[in-house]
Amino acid sequence: MATQKRKRSPKKAAPKSTLWRTLFWLGVKLSLVAAAFLVVFGIYLDTKVRDRFDGEKWQLPVMVYSRPLELYPGQRLSRDQMMRELKMLSYKPVRQPHSPGEYRVDGSSIELVRRPFDFYDGADKARAMRLTFNGPRLDKIQSMENQRQLGYAQMDPVLLDRLNPEGREDRLLVRIAEVPDSLLVTLLTTEDRDFYQHGGVSPVAIMRAMAANVLAGRTVQGGSTLTQQLAKNFFLTRERSLWRKLQEAYMAVLIDYRYSKDEILEAYLNEVYLGQNFSQGVYGFGLASYFYFGVPVNELEIDQVALLVGLVKGPSYYDPWRYPERAKTRRDLVLKLLSEHGSLTQAEFELASKQPLGIITRGKMSYGRTPAFMNLLKREVQTRFGADLLSQSGLKIFTSLDPIAQHAAEQSVESGLTQIEKQRGKKRLEAAMVVSDWHKGEVVALVGGRDPRFAGFNRAIDARRQIGSLVKPAVYLTGLSNGLTLGTPLKDQPIRIRGQDGQLWTPQNYDRKFRQSVPLMEALAHSLNVPTVNLGLQVGLDKVVDTLHKLGVEQEIQPYPSLVLGAVALSPLEVNQMYLPIANQGMTQPLSAIRAVVGGDGKLIYQHGQSAKRVADQYASWLTLFAMTKTVSEGTARSLSARFPGIVMAGKTGTTNELRDSWFAGMDNSELVSIWVGRDDNTSAGLTGSSGALQLFSGYLNQRGVNSLTLNMPKGVSWASFARTSGTRVSANCPGSLQVPAKTAGLPPPASCGGGNPANALDQWFSGFFN
Repeated sequence: MATQKRKRSPKKAAPKSTLWRTLFWLGVKLSLVAAAFLVVFGIYLDTKVRDRFDGEKWQLPVMVYSRPLELYPGQRLSRDQMMRELKMLSYKPVRQPHSPGEYRVDGSSIELVRRPFDFYDGADKARAMRLTFNGPRLDKIQSMENQRQLGYAQMDPVLLDRLNPEGREDRLLVRIAEVPDSLLVTLLTTEDRDFYQHGGVSPVAIMRAMAANVLAGRTVQGGSTLTQQLAKNFFLTRERSLWRKLQEAYMAVLIDYRYSKDEILEAYLNEVYLGQNFSQGVYGFGLASYFYFGVPVNELEIDQVALLVGLVKGPSYYDPWRYPERAKTRRDLVLKLLSEHGSLTQAEFELASKQPLGIITRGKMSYGRTPAFMNLLKREVQTRFGADLLSQSGLKIFTSLDPIAQHAAEQSVESGLTQIEKQRGKKRLEAAMVVSDWHKGEVVALVGGRDPRFAGFNRAIDARRQIGSLVKPAVYLTGLSNGLTLGTPLKDQPIRIRGQDGQLWTPQNYDRKFRQSVPLMEALAHSLNVPTVNLGLQVGLDKVVDTLHKLGVEQEIQPYPSLVLGAVALSPLEVNQMYLPIANQGMTQPLSAIRAVVGGDGKLIYQHGQSAKRVADQYASWLTLFAMTKTVSEGTARSLSARFPGIVMAGKTGTTNELRDSWFAGMDNSELVSIWVGRDDNTSAGLTGSSGALQLFSGYLNQRGVNSLTLNMPKGVSWASFARTSGTRVSANCPGSLQVPAKTAGLPPPASCGGGNPANALDQWFSGFFN
């Protein structure tokens, strides 16, 4: 049989072609799925990018500023005080000031270029001026541009604090137009030279980094662009994985596609992490400039710029406070890169690399902390606006705090208590001080305790202690509002009063003497207890309580006789509020720490403009104030007249039982100051108002300077003479008569010295002359 050959079955070749076809279509399908995934994932990432970039990129902290220092000829401002203000503002001393933030001292003059600033009532550009001083006064202001004399100018305010509710990141937002070219050039040269050429990811940078790492045998350079770093900081974690790197690259491409290079660069400048300020991170070059050098970013020198850019690589590793040598090496490397790429000459490189790091003390970015004042500010914000205000991003609060007054208050408390303890052998003394501008009703300085940096118990607001004789002006104001005059005689004789508990109360004068009768003005000037008690009983204790409420005391007060000698507890802030109407001829308004609030969008939210209201008789208030000037010139505070001869001031000392509390309230033509000195445990401090609180007031004036009080006699008040024994109005030439201001309305014509004849021509001439 013939052998039959097997024919190849065509079915055997089919699987090979089918396999390739299957693989091909599988690949196509997988590619489509991958493409669809990339599209969908890209849409998701693009949505995230747009949500962040098109919306509010950051929750910015609340910026709190001091008052802007107002400058005018004749102002109470010494050259040293002005230099301290410039130091708080971090102005830089130079040989010849040309740029904003620079100054030089020339004898009794200071030349400076004030920084531009967006005030709440409008923007003000940079201004060059020359300030000339004459002792404790600013003599004249001259424009350096046209040499004209100026009648007014103002400085930029001091940045006091940044409030970060809810633990938000701390940063100062800067626009790219505000950033110096030196910073932009240095950043791009060091971190991303191809920034303006690549599309978010730079293959050239990746290849360059790979080559550098291979040659070094370790990772010495990264290939991430600034856009990739921004994507990572904005949206991703610091996890090192291929998936995270792919997301970073994808988002960088999307960011670069949707936004301009300047928008991306501006976002990076504000987002990059550059250090740690205790518990809070330092984000962005705007804040880092203040954090490391205490100046705005546009005032940085090239060596300072190089240090900040060098920190991008590792703020902790190159921390200039902990590792100054590392930081300097890194800074000099950045400077070397600038030199190699032609941005610095060899001479400029050598000069910059020889500079010390020049960093400020960690955490001292601004004029130091004022925790007691900030405590008052937050309470006012809560009361006036509610708690939600501080959650708004980029808010600016302009306060009434005067750094010069605050420094003087802090110094007087610290040094004053130390001196008192040393001289009198005392221990554990504490104090609190409140300074207000009594014309505007603004708190300009506040010290809550011996250590002004301590953020604990705020004695200026929360320590209510019996005020002793500080209550007496309210008693005398009540009498003067009810028909009495400064010449009205008050009984100064032993008195016994049975209280509700059946106990006898026998008030005594401080010197244990009785004068039988004393004119009302002298009783207040010398703070005599017995005449004050008699006056309170004469006009009615209910009326005294009513006066105290009108003056601003809000708490309930029992009309006991001891009230008129100070059996009422107030804080130093409440005392200041109580004395405000006396200083203002019966007008008052709530003391405020806020001048204005500006939203993150630059729109004015609030401006302090509350009008004062009348709460006490105009004439009686002025007469009470006049009597308080006698307290300083001849009464319990007369030591002030010896220390400040020729200066008119008004004041009142206060001392409580067993010398537990020492008080003083005093004022010049600008400020009202209330001071308490004592012990936290309420044991005896062993100090009177004169030996304790008055000494701190004197120390404050030594530091601050003093403006003599101008007592403009209001229309309706004129000079008159009164018989000391009877209080009858008499002729001016009567022997022993007391000549004082008096309310004209209802004042009887003067009697002769005998008591019944009309006044003679000499008396009429005398009264007319003084009126």
